[in-house]
Amino acid sequence: MYDLPYYKEADKQVVIDFIHKHPFAFLSGCSEDNKPVATQLPVFIEERGGVHYLTGHIMRNTDHHKAFAKNPQVLAIFTGPSTYVSATWYSNPMQASTWNYMSVHAKGKLKFLDEAGLIDVLKKLSLHFEKDNKSSSTFYDNLTEQYKQPLMKAIVAFEVEVESIDHVFKLSQDRDEASYHNIIKKLTEQGGDGKAIAEIMQERIAKVFPKK
Repeated sequence: MYDLPYYKEADKQVVIDFIHKHPFAFLSGCSEDNKPVATQLPVFIEERGGVHYLTGHIMRNTDHHKAFAKNPQVLAIFTGPSTYVSATWYSNPMQASTWNYMSVHAKGKLKFLDEAGLIDVLKKLSLHFEKDNKSSSTFYDNLTEQYKQPLMKAIVAFEVEVESIDHVFKLSQDRDEASYHNIIKKLTEQGGDGKAIAEIMQERIAKVFPKK
């Protein structure tokens, strides 16, 4: 991961908020025989006693389930929109083009939870993504036992105690002000991820170019 100061966010809460906004994580690890494993899944981040935890659930008897049981070290990667940035948009176009993106890496140790922990995780996740609507048909307490029991046997909940969080918010902060504004203009015209990145860049202008 890049360790360049101008691609870093000074406010740690902004990084945590990014995880909340982009909860569909790429969870990767290494098996007992040193083979990489990975899965993508939604996770919930919360702070307890000054420590951040990621919780979620995965299918049992998969390669990643077996690997994490043997090797609890995991890396969770959270990403947002990303886009190509052409050097032709710079004040000096005679240089390499690049890619703008935002990414957060959380490293820690994973442990699997018992059935009570699984129930707690299922309730927590559904309430979070259903906006605390306990009357939702998908909330754990509202599902039938006939539906829940086979499901509970097929999945296992986990908790990751986060040991470090690193990030890169690469949003053309190293460009001159004229180039920065022109990049916003060009990306806005593209729509899609380009426009999404442009909006983020627009919001950060005061941070990138503080008034003297």
